[in-house]
Amino acid sequence: MFMCKCFYRNQLNDLCPPEPEPFSLPAPIPKWPPGEGFASGKIIIGEIEVSKISKFERIWTCSLPEDKKKCVTFYKPVGIPDGFRSMGHYCQLNGKPLHGYVLVVREVELPETAVVGEHAKSAALREPLDYTLVWSPDDGTEESYGSCGYFWLPDPPEGYRAMGFLVTNKPGKPELDEVRCVRADLTDTCEPHNLIFNSRTNSTSLPFQVWTMRPRHRGTRGTGVSVGTFFCSNHWSNGEDLQIGCLKNLNPKLCGMPNLDQIHSLINHYGPTVFFHPDEVYLPSSVAWFFKNGALLYKTGTDVGEAIDESGSNLPGGGSNDRQFWIDLPSGDQRKNVIHGNLESAKLYVHVKPALGGTFTDIAMWVFCPFNGPATLKVGPMDITLSKIGQHVGDWEHFTLRICNFTGELCSIYFSQHSGGQWVDAYALEYIRGNKAIIYSTKNGHASFPHAGTYLQGSSKLGIGIRNDADRSEFSVDSSIQYEVVAAEYLGEGVVTEPGWLQFMREWGPKIVYNSRTELDKIINVLPAMLRYSLESIFSKIPVELSGEEGPTGPKEKNNWVGDERW
Repeated sequence: MFMCKCFYRNQLNDLCPPEPEPFSLPAPIPKWPPGEGFASGKIIIGEIEVSKISKFERIWTCSLPEDKKKCVTFYKPVGIPDGFRSMGHYCQLNGKPLHGYVLVVREVELPETAVVGEHAKSAALREPLDYTLVWSPDDGTEESYGSCGYFWLPDPPEGYRAMGFLVTNKPGKPELDEVRCVRADLTDTCEPHNLIFNSRTNSTSLPFQVWTMRPRHRGTRGTGVSVGTFFCSNHWSNGEDLQIGCLKNLNPKLCGMPNLDQIHSLINHYGPTVFFHPDEVYLPSSVAWFFKNGALLYKTGTDVGEAIDESGSNLPGGGSNDRQFWIDLPSGDQRKNVIHGNLESAKLYVHVKPALGGTFTDIAMWVFCPFNGPATLKVGPMDITLSKIGQHVGDWEHFTLRICNFTGELCSIYFSQHSGGQWVDAYALEYIRGNKAIIYSTKNGHASFPHAGTYLQGSSKLGIGIRNDADRSEFSVDSSIQYEVVAAEYLGEGVVTEPGWLQFMREWGPKIVYNSRTELDKIINVLPAMLRYSLESIFSKIPVELSGEEGPTGPKEKNNWVGDERW
């Protein structure tokens, strides 16, 4: 089965990046205000309690023969608290700080008054019955002994599921006591996410792939809890069920989530500074300033807009976007004033929600701009400022801080970028002071990026697309100070009072239909023939908001209000 030359190395060599050093935030984590279970190191998720381990012992490092600088290292967790058990091993690429984790687990005693199902009569955790060797490059020679990795899948008892794989650097099976399998009703479905290692190339007869994993059911209503382990296979195809799962949080109390005092402390400690481009003219404002300075509510069939109360109390609330109402700018000279925003009044509107089954907290920070400016097209060395394409009244953008509920540590930030976005781990962020990161908001479009630069919506290879320019300037908003918590539903009714305008589910700008092709065709027609086809192809993929004017819906109408971010 494995009669091939072992091209992987147990020992790091000069060509492979050094073993990663553990990552730490720039500043110490403070002592958080008192609460129930947030940042206590452990979280009860039903019949089991979990704890996070981020200290590891290296087992084996491997690299592809055609790219020995791309190394993956596999680790086992160490420093496991008494009574807890591992569920699998961890891996990551070298060349970046060691920043991951795995969960360890123990069974908890339920109170006598607890209502339990038939499954609860069985133990929540059990040892595997055996291990199955999934893959190894060992060719059976003496030279291979001790230099190859061996990947093992725990064989769970009937009614139980494995949560991860184990790796050894010798051919003997791991001890059965090393891991625990979890009763199936306490688990959820997971899915492969990022492919981090792939030996399925023409140069090797040893196909093998390794992925990170994530729960399939995510968002505020998702109960899936990521274990932090990896998935590996030499034959898996997209769509097939995985041999391992993730945990499920069956504790309705979400006892690891922060209370309101802790939320404010988290924002004060981690709140990023948002920098707008030096040439930005469409700056943010507070919603109250926007309403107070003449924003109007329109209804289908009427030509006269209604003034909006500063709190938005006269906006129609609830329901969905039936396109019967919309908000527009005032007319005349006041329109010219409002369109440019008011930086002094600007603030971040904060929505706090559970993530990954309540083991993490997502702090979504929304910024409002009265106007989204037109786009700029880049065609090789040429920059073409478009007159209308991309502009619209009202612009809601956001970024999201993901906080570990075991420690209160910032793990990553999600940067929303038009119709998509990206998670950036804490080690790859820029920090302005302490543990406060920097958010770069792009010129005119206000998309969020982790670093200054020019980002293209289109083809970076051809140098053709819509420009997203981000840079630091004197225009900034400090979200650790200038913020308002507008929603945290998990805290219960009345703890956070949601403003009236948040219930407005319609559009924050009028819909104006125009033929964007007219402007685009003028550009295409003056280009060299070799560029025309590429530009046509890119324009066909341009987001809908660039082909007409239509105001966005408010934060609560976005699918990530209750769902997960797009990643």
